[in-house]
Amino acid sequence: MLVSGAGTNLQALLDASADPSYGARVVAVGADRDGIEGLARADRAGVPTFTKKVKDFTSREHWDRAMADTVANFEPDLLVLAGFMKLVGDEFHQRFGGRIVNTHPALSPAFPGMHGPAEALEYGVKVTGCTLFVVDEGVDTGPIVAQAPVVVEDDDTVEALHDRIKVAERTMLVDTVGRMAREGFSITGRKVVLGR
Repeated sequence: MLVSGAGTNLQALLDASADPSYGARVVAVGADRDGIEGLARADRAGVPTFTKKVKDFTSREHWDRAMADTVANFEPDLLVLAGFMKLVGDEFHQRFGGRIVNTHPALSPAFPGMHGPAEALEYGVKVTGCTLFVVDEGVDTGPIVAQAPVVVEDDDTVEALHDRIKVAERTMLVDTVGRMAREGFSITGRKVVLGR
């Protein structure tokens, strides 16, 4: 898993993977910043961690290669970007393409980017939600694995809406990653099918 912040999705996956029947375990947690709660959560769980800061490399490409090399050492079957706030590059996609998933706080393809809940409120939608998708070269544009709806209340603030989306997102992420690990998945064009 790669994280950039508090690691609440990471914690949900760590908690789920404590049950052997879940079918998946977190083998390592990487970050693009030091001193974040996500790394502390992994440390407390006894999961190996690593940090690769972009500013420590001569180029974004060198950072991407170093990150890909480090991730490869852990041999993950699936790579979860859990609040990871950097876009991975070509090297990363070449090595892990089709096995990287991320969440987005909107029902894709609506409201891509970092401000999904605010844009949903601004647009006046009655239902928004969250999406788990396979990462591609775009921003929140990959094939959709799962989605969960969240009703927009008339008196919602961005923060209140985003908090409810995060709750739905954690449940969706844990349920779907477990199924992907236990049942496998395939991608044909833009369609992701769980199961062998």
